[in-house]
Amino acid sequence: MASLMENLIEVLEQESKEYEGLLSLSQKKTPIIVSGDLAELQKITDDEQESVGRINHLEKKRVGVTADIANVLNKDVANLKLANLIEMMAARPAEQQKLAAAHDRLQRAVRELRRTNEQNRELLANALEMVEFEMSLLQASNAAPETANYTRNAYNAGDTMGVASGKFDAKQ
Repeated sequence: MASLMENLIEVLEQESKEYEGLLSLSQKKTPIIVSGDLAELQKITDDEQESVGRINHLEKKRVGVTADIANVLNKDVANLKLANLIEMMAARPAEQQKLAAAHDRLQRAVRELRRTNEQNRELLANALEMVEFEMSLLQASNAAPETANYTRNAYNAGDTMGVASGKFDAKQ
């Protein structure tokens, strides 16, 4: 049982480090979203995907270790939560403290990551609204009325108001 607890604590600490790394990437992403640097945003997103892959691997490992602990304790793995396991470890205060510290560190990292990701999501939504607004302005300017300028032969030579030269090409 002691080695299983050590394995669980080690996996939780590794998960915490990965989540903290993911948090760092998300925090770097915030000013990049604001500046609109799409190339740098893509690089960070790729790094995030790699980190998420490592987290998924560690999560599977944690689930396996938790299942082993549940078998040893003769408990249902579905009902065995870390908080319950920490309480059960009252007879072993050193392991209980390590497990509680690893659990708290992981919870803190995940909570901060959620907050940062929500902030980034809102920034991206605002940027998308701005792009849609600008597209609407461009489309509206193409439908602007023409000025009433006529040539000698009564042909309309007026320009469309509010439009410089050329049109927006979405394919570029």
